[in-house]
Amino acid sequence: MWGGRFAEGPSSVMREINASIPFDKRMWRQDIAASKAHAAMLGAQGIVAAEDVAAILDGLDAVAADYERDGPANDLALEDIHMQSEARLAEKIGPGAGRLHTARSRNDQVATDFRLWTRDAIDEVLAALYALQDALLARADQHAADVMPGFTHLQSAQPVTLGHHLMAYHAMLARDVSRFADARARMNECPLGSAALAGTGFPIDREATAKALGFDRPMGNSLDGVSDRDFALDYLTAATQCALHLSRLAEEFVLWASQPFGFVALSDQWSTGSSIMPQKRNPDAAELVRGHAGRIMGCMTALMVTMKGLPLAYSKDMQDDKPPVFEAHDLIGLCLAAMTGMVESATFRTERMRAVADAGFATATDLADWLVREAGLPFREAHHVTGRVVARAEALGVKLEAMPIEELTAIDARITPAVFDVLSIDASVASRRSFGGTAPERVREAIARARRAGEKA
Repeated sequence: MWGGRFAEGPSSVMREINASIPFDKRMWRQDIAASKAHAAMLGAQGIVAAEDVAAILDGLDAVAADYERDGPANDLALEDIHMQSEARLAEKIGPGAGRLHTARSRNDQVATDFRLWTRDAIDEVLAALYALQDALLARADQHAADVMPGFTHLQSAQPVTLGHHLMAYHAMLARDVSRFADARARMNECPLGSAALAGTGFPIDREATAKALGFDRPMGNSLDGVSDRDFALDYLTAATQCALHLSRLAEEFVLWASQPFGFVALSDQWSTGSSIMPQKRNPDAAELVRGHAGRIMGCMTALMVTMKGLPLAYSKDMQDDKPPVFEAHDLIGLCLAAMTGMVESATFRTERMRAVADAGFATATDLADWLVREAGLPFREAHHVTGRVVARAEALGVKLEAMPIEELTAIDARITPAVFDVLSIDASVASRRSFGGTAPERVREAIARARRAGEKA
């Protein structure tokens, strides 16, 4: 299709390195849609005769039916999905197919198709994110009052509720939703009509094609329209951040499913066995989600490096823009589906969580706060007194709430029996009533807010 300038065909190696059909064939739906919008506009503007436009539109529908049935062929001679579709159209309707490319270049064609594909990809990810958020909400509601240890440095810190812990991930995913939604809004401008780089002399209607394809407006600069891939980088950036959040939740499941923790039992659907150790139940799905985050981050880095330093307008380097986006999309979809399944089906061992929360002097901060609130100590002094109490409790082998009052008053005479009202893990959790805190009432309020926000979305 571009051979008029050349006396010889490409070498076999050139043909292979130049072809993108093995991966860009997955954009066939977007290519057909953009071509139909372009053809309809050419007819409406009187640039191509109505009978040719009708034939082109019917032919494109026939090509789409072929693709739906058999998929595009891996024909390296036709280079990419755009040339393959045009060649197939010519087989359907004859030379009139050549009129479709009037006032259009492969540069704005691929930029349009890729934007359409990425926009569709975002819609798929958003649906998967909403499903995982719903799963987290349902499990958080079930466990709004179940106590577990809260950690810092993976050391027991303060008791929290399982519902509060799960809602932390819901909040992270809400920001992921906003990042994908922002990327979608920003990318929703149409490059079609930019042609190769300078626009076209034909009297095209770019507003019409943009509207037909669901874009908010045409892009305002033809050079920018064909040459930037920041919309793909926006997608990859959002996917990377989302993958990092998923990897953290996955790591929690890996830890919690281990025998030393014993906080969760993953269902058979999301576990595997060992080839040699019959007793094993491995959290492989969670481990793969954790691992896939690195691959998704690599996809983002790959496209950033590809785009670094490219002069305007189009360069063939940009043919490598799609594989990292396609790979990241496949991976993030798997990760979201896997995490949703694990959250929905996991059995949380709340008795074990409670027992661990009740060990390790997790209510020490409550004692320090009581000394500030009831005895009037500066917090730093209260912190020091509490440290001495913990050391003594550790030496005696008892919990803080089981410390004899004589032992407490021997450390600081300002401690009274009223302190025992705050030293249990239930009292500790119930006292954290500040907005965003772990008190069960606050957790249920957070769940209600999240559900209202989901209904509005």
